[in-house]
Amino acid sequence: MGKREKALEKMRHNPKGWRIEDLKGMADHFGILYRQYRTSHVTFVIPGHRAWPIPTHGEIEPIYVIGFLKLLDEAGHGKD
Repeated sequence: MGKREKALEKMRHNPKGWRIEDLKGMADHFGILYRQYRTSHVTFVIPGHRAWPIPTHGEIEPIYVIGFLKLLDEAGHGKD
């Protein structure tokens, strides 16, 4: 199990304390697209399916991390 997979499991067990940089790194690793054009949100995207915007300031609220995890699951990177 690699570094990102371990971080993903940690994120699933505790959605508190994560920052937007953590989610961007996870998205890069798993091939999830994201965009941020002069806004206070980063939007993670599954092309042709759905998007999940997350505020970028400080620590991310757990509800946004849980939504990000659901997005990963829908993209096929969920729990096995």
